[in-house]
Amino acid sequence: MELTPNQFKRGLQAGQKQIGLWITLSNAFAAEVVAPTGFDWAMIDMEHSPGDYFSVLGQLQAFAASDTTAIVRPEWNNPVVVKRLLDLGVPGLLFPMINTEEEARKAVAATQYAPKGNRGLSVATRATKFGRIKSYIQNIEDETAVLLQIESVEGLKNAEAIAAIDGVDGIFFGPGDIAADLGLAGQPAHPDVWGKIWPVAEALMSKGMPLGTLTTNSNFGIELFNKGFSFVACGSDAALLAKHSDALLAKVKSEI
Repeated sequence: MELTPNQFKRGLQAGQKQIGLWITLSNAFAAEVVAPTGFDWAMIDMEHSPGDYFSVLGQLQAFAASDTTAIVRPEWNNPVVVKRLLDLGVPGLLFPMINTEEEARKAVAATQYAPKGNRGLSVATRATKFGRIKSYIQNIEDETAVLLQIESVEGLKNAEAIAAIDGVDGIFFGPGDIAADLGLAGQPAHPDVWGKIWPVAEALMSKGMPLGTLTTNSNFGIELFNKGFSFVACGSDAALLAKHSDALLAKVKSEI
C-alpha cells in the first residue's frame, strides 16, 4: 500500500493556483456539505474554532472522499500537537504566528523524523493505514505540506529568512493580526496593512516561494491570484452560512 499523493503540495510545486476554503464549523457533516464543491484545498482551523482531534478526524474523513486536500491549522506551534495531527494523517499544516527564523525551524522540525527533526515515531496510526504503508517513514516528508503564517510586523521583517529554511513549502500572510499589530485591528484590508505586506510578498515571489492568505472578499482573492499569489482561501464555511442566511431572510422580509 502506498501513500496518497499530496495534490495540493504538488500543485504548489508546479506553479498551479490553488483555490481554498476556510473551515471553522468543526463538524464532519458540515465538511461533507462543502467537500464535493471541488476546492483545491480546505483549511481545517483549530486556532480560532472549537475543533478538537476527533472533530478534525471526522472532517479529514469527509474530505478524503473528495479531490480537496484538507490542511490543518493547529492552535499553536507545538510539536506535541503536530505529532498527533500527523499521526491522524493530516497532509499539511499551517503553523500560526511565526515571527522568527528560530520559530520557523521549530515548526519544520516537528514535521520531520530524527535525525532531521523531532517528530515522535509510531507505526500503527491512521496516517500509515495502521501499519500497512511500509514506505511511510521514508516518503512522508515529500507528501506533507509545511506552511508558515506571517502575521506580525516582526514576522514581516524576518520573512525572507523564514522562507529560506529547507522544508518550507509556502508562506501565508495573516492580514488580520498584522493590522492589529499596526494599530488597525479589524481592518485587514486597510491600505497600510497591504502596504507592509506587498514588498515582502514581491521579494518572496521573486525567489519562487508560494504565497497564500485568507480573504472573505472573492474579488480581492481573484486580484491576489492575478498578482502572483499561489494559494488563497476565498471564503469560510461559517461566513458563507451567515451571509447567505442573512440575505435569504432579508429578501423574504422585503417582499412580503
